[in-house]
Amino acid sequence: MTEHENARPAGPARGAGPGQMHDSWLLRELLDDEWSEAMLAGLAGGIGFMYFVFEYKGHPPTMTIIARHHPAPPFIQAALTHAGIAHDVTTTTSKKKAEQQLRNAEGPVICMLGQYKHPVGVLGVDGDTVTMLNQGTTHEPIDEFMLRWGNGKHEMISIGERTGEPDVAKAVKMTCEHLTGPVLGNNFDVNFGFSGMRKLAEQLRDKGKKGWTQRWADDPGFVKQRLHDCLEVEYTGPGATRPLYADFLDEVNLPGAQEFRASGKLWSEIAQGGDYDELARKVDEARSIEERAIRQLM
Repeated sequence: MTEHENARPAGPARGAGPGQMHDSWLLRELLDDEWSEAMLAGLAGGIGFMYFVFEYKGHPPTMTIIARHHPAPPFIQAALTHAGIAHDVTTTTSKKKAEQQLRNAEGPVICMLGQYKHPVGVLGVDGDTVTMLNQGTTHEPIDEFMLRWGNGKHEMISIGERTGEPDVAKAVKMTCEHLTGPVLGNNFDVNFGFSGMRKLAEQLRDKGKKGWTQRWADDPGFVKQRLHDCLEVEYTGPGATRPLYADFLDEVNLPGAQEFRASGKLWSEIAQGGDYDELARKVDEARSIEERAIRQLM
């Protein structure tokens, strides 16, 4: 593999659910609509950018873009922290202990399912049935749920009471810092934020071995599908989460909303695929617009 080993590789596309983005929608539902989805997304750090290409011996290269705040602190925990809501994160490799914790939970919890840690809400366990919130309310035998939950570690987030006022300033500061960098504090920071956007545009234009023209010469359909998944669906909201973040900025009376709606429109156009040079031009334009917005916020 030629890129950052700890970055999240391409996984199955995750539907956004009834809201604009699964994670912010899930939190809104579990908090009984006390908060808007835009507010929770913004408090979670809102937008970001990570671009990596993964190359494994014997396999065609793959690519991922994560357009929201990533990687740390994790999106849901960041939202709860900045919202001033007490929460507890527990992990265990013991299936028996995890099931007991789930049964003993005093309120709704969030469980991270599978290899890609897909968050679902658990509203309760009645006998051998789990009532689950995941793009709607469903019921599932607990044995089946435990099999899907138990991928190495059983991670659960218990949500407590609100303990303070939302820290909008701290959340916005984190967004600005993650776009301008550094994010990880190492050589992989070139793949994050505005630097990652520049790298994406460079590789879109590159006609050599690291360019998209050669890397996916035999499978242009993969590129179109991945762009759509990464910028519209997977770990994001439509328009690379930018329109949702614009709604947050409007709600808290901060500048930049107009710019992020404009860049979101460009990211949705990029998600449709097309000529690589034209896509690179749009990436540069989106980055320029967002740099202007971040200067206003900083």
